[in-house]
This record gives sequence, structure tokens and C-alpha cells, in this order.
Amino acid sequence: MFLGIRWYWWLIIAAVSVISIPFKIKFMKWWNKRRQEKKDSRRGKWGDDE
Repeated sequence: MFLGIRWYWWLIIAAVSVISIPFKIKFMKWWNKRRQEKKDSRRGKWGDDE
């Protein structure tokens, strides 16, 4: 046992982490694109020159 967790829980945690990394990257790309689109649409709507 390491930090009170059995070895197979560490394998499960590691597997979930490895599987979730591509989803996190995809989400971050989507989030940045969405933020950029909101910024662009807001600038055009109100005529702000930032």
C-alpha cells in the first residue's frame, strides 16, 4: 500500500488520467475557439475597437 491506497487503485487512477488527457486537450481547444468567437462577435456588435 502506498498512501493508504492499494496498487490496483493506482493502476486505475493512472489509466483514467492517460485516457482523459486527449479529452482535456480537445476541450481546451474548443474553449479557446469559443472564447475567441465571443470576443469577435462582441466587438462587431458594439463597435468596440480593442
